[in-house]
Amino acid sequence: MAKPRKKGPQKTVQIYCAKCKEQLYKYKKGGKGALVKCFKERIVEDYTMSEGICPNCNQQFARDALIRGAPALKMIGGKVNMK
Repeated sequence: MAKPRKKGPQKTVQIYCAKCKEQLYKYKKGGKGALVKCFKERIVEDYTMSEGICPNCNQQFARDALIRGAPALKMIGGKVNMK
């Protein structure tokens, strides 16, 4: 399977916890669809203490995964919002 493109996308989005509205990541997202996964190499700023867990409300919002041979976080539906 193909890996994600080396030249990352230009669009940067902020990812927030859906429960407490705490900012979790700044992420370079490609495409215009829903946020399903976050490739770790595209995360610009990480505001979490432990991977996939909100620092404010301790809710798990993502699981560690290997997608197309690249490390990623697979988002749990309805746990995050993006702007």
